[in-house]
Amino acid sequence: MDAHQQKWNETVAQGIIAWLEKRRMAGSYAADAAQARQQILDMIPKEGSVLRGGSCSTVEMGLWEKIEAMEGVQVFNPYKPGLAPEESIAIRRQGMTADLMLASSNAITLDGRLVNLDGMGNRVAAMAFGPKKVVLVVGMNKVAPDLESAKARVKNYAAPVNAMRLNLDTPCNKNGLCADCRAPKRICNFWSIIEGSMVPNRIHVILVGENLGY
Repeated sequence: MDAHQQKWNETVAQGIIAWLEKRRMAGSYAADAAQARQQILDMIPKEGSVLRGGSCSTVEMGLWEKIEAMEGVQVFNPYKPGLAPEESIAIRRQGMTADLMLASSNAITLDGRLVNLDGMGNRVAAMAFGPKKVVLVVGMNKVAPDLESAKARVKNYAAPVNAMRLNLDTPCNKNGLCADCRAPKRICNFWSIIEGSMVPNRIHVILVGENLGY
């Protein structure tokens, strides 16, 4: 990445962080995924518990191998291979009591609003209430100018590409475009727009100067 892009990333990120603070959320910036990974590992409480939220960003960063190797840390992982559907749902419920939830956001606006669209609803539910702390790692590719452009990004890009990743039986998996379908496997069921936090700094957003996730 050239110096001009790096400067843009950091400059815009600092503006978003200032808005997050006005909204009673915390924010920080990491120039790259390696720096962000260390920030996150330092936030995990010793002998605490971590809920794994659905996030390609955290997987790309190699975070979960590091976290699962931490002595005394319990990981609620509903995506563990071989789990039956009812087992995965049970872990999602248990994870609502975790010390920390780690995930990403589908989009973030320049004025610090977090925009997400969920299939089952457990991810956005945990962001809103449950785990004591929520850490969201967000690549600068997810920044949108305003609320409408953030929602458009989620609906027209993030949702279809995730449907393709999961190979779901939905129209967007076939043609890459949202058809506002009513397919049983539709992942566009629960919108969440986080405007702020009643509990100060419960939500911490780490903005990363790289493209991460969808």
